[in-house]
Order: sequence, then structure tokens, then C-alpha cells
Amino acid sequence: MMLTFIIILGILVVILGYTTINLLRKGENAEDIIVSQQIFINKVDEQVTFSEKRLKQIDKKGTFKSDDEIGWFFNEIKVLQKGLSQFRTNS
Repeated sequence: MMLTFIIILGILVVILGYTTINLLRKGENAEDIIVSQQIFINKVDEQVTFSEKRLKQIDKKGTFKSDDEIGWFFNEIKVLQKGLSQFRTNS
């Protein structure tokens, strides 16, 4: 009777040890994914900030307003930049 109890406890310890190690590995993998995604998001944020500053510099000069096709394209870029900037400030 006592031997059966010890065997069952031993099996439970092995099972719980395996599941704990397995969950630890999965948690570490998830953390690695989160870190890499955060690095990507930070790079995108830097790029959006840079392009926003650069677009404002170009827009101050008014260089693209004279040409209709380029002016239209430039305005569309400004609309896209505004959307990206709003996304960045909302998150």
C-alpha cells in the first residue's frame, strides 16, 4: 500500500516537473517574440517620427504646391503621414 502511494507520488512529481519545464520554455519563447516585436515597433515609430519631421520641413518650403500631379501626390503622402502619426500617438 505504501509502496503504491510512493510510486504514484513519484509519477506525479515527474509529470508536474515535465509540464513546468514545458511551460517555462513556452513562456520564454513568447517573451522572445514579444521583445522582437517591440524592437520592430520601436523602429517603425522612429521611422514615422523621422518622416513626419522631414515632411514638415519639405512642406514649409512649399516646393510641391506648384505642380498639380506632384502636389496631389505630396498631399496624399501628407494624409498617409497624418494617419501614421495619429496611430503612433494613440498607441
